[in-house]
Amino acid sequence: MEEQLQWRAHGDPSLPKLVYLPGLHGDWTLLGGFRQAVAGRIHLIELIYPRTLAWSLADYAEAIETALRRQGAGQVWLLGESFGSQVMWALLERRRLRYQGAILAGGFVRHPARGLVRGAERLGGALPLRLITRCLFGYAWAARWRFRHSPEVLAGVEEFIARRTDLDRRAAVHRLRLILDADARAVASRTQAPIHVLTGMLDPVVPWWPVRRWLRRNCPALRAHKIVWRADHNVLATGARQSAEQILEWIVEPREPVASVGRGC
Repeated sequence: MEEQLQWRAHGDPSLPKLVYLPGLHGDWTLLGGFRQAVAGRIHLIELIYPRTLAWSLADYAEAIETALRRQGAGQVWLLGESFGSQVMWALLERRRLRYQGAILAGGFVRHPARGLVRGAERLGGALPLRLITRCLFGYAWAARWRFRHSPEVLAGVEEFIARRTDLDRRAAVHRLRLILDADARAVASRTQAPIHVLTGMLDPVVPWWPVRRWLRRNCPALRAHKIVWRADHNVLATGARQSAEQILEWIVEPREPVASVGRGC
């Protein structure tokens, strides 16, 4: 049976709403530390993408819009992690819902190292699942030690490993192709939604300096670009507490009035 978009929510719905758009892995399994850090201060909506080999970015956006309408989400903030930033731009381009602002976490407008993406797409299509599984078990071993005092984070790591199937691998390769085809520069240059950027200092996957340079020159809606110095590309996991505090500052106690972008704007 074809998979559907999944969602779940945490926290009081009367609090500011933040919609998490996952990265290439497509799920909420690595968000445990961040989830703990924002608990009780926002209404966090998390998604799992279907492992589809056919969806376009517009299809992702349409499914997310439908899910948010069904739960009466109203005005929301978007949090686009890596690949999720491309889904975020698609949502902002369609302007079907009201967005109070958007945050890129290790995200980008047009990937600054397209050769790296192309290489990952070819490698991901060629590697046998057995080899990928062995690498993941090494990651799980390290994570069990690193997060040994956090049962929720450990449970997420175990779920992350369990979800890595051959279909999951092929879906990730398809998302890499979407990244290669995507170019959100026109959307970013004209969006009215306040844009914030969060990145790990050590990010070889999406180099942050060309992203920041382009946004500063071409995105009038850019409000801030913050670096978490001890984090890597997966900044919401490796810099969970610092990321959470910065995002809470942006969406709970903004320092300037936040404009909304809605239908017809």
